[in-house]
Amino acid sequence: MAKKPENLSFEDSLSELEKIVTDLEHGDVSLDDALKQFERGIKLVRNSQNKLENAQQKVSVLMQQEGGDTLKPYDIEGE
Repeated sequence: MAKKPENLSFEDSLSELEKIVTDLEHGDVSLDDALKQFERGIKLVRNSQNKLENAQQKVSVLMQQEGGDTLKPYDIEGE
C-alpha cells in the first residue's frame, strides 16, 4: 500500500509524481487507473506545495532572527 502523501519526503513525492506523469504520458493504463493516479498526483502536488511553503516560512523566520534582510525572489536572468 502506498504511503500517504503527508508521510513522504519532498524528494519521494517528486519521484512518485515523475513516475505518475510518465505512466500517464505513455497511456498504457486503464481509465480507472489513470483517474486514480491523477488523484494521487494532485494529493502529492498539494502536499509538496505545503512542504515548500513551510520551508520558505522557516527560512524567512531564520533570516529575520539573524538580522538579515527579508527574502527576495531569485533573478535567474540577472546572473
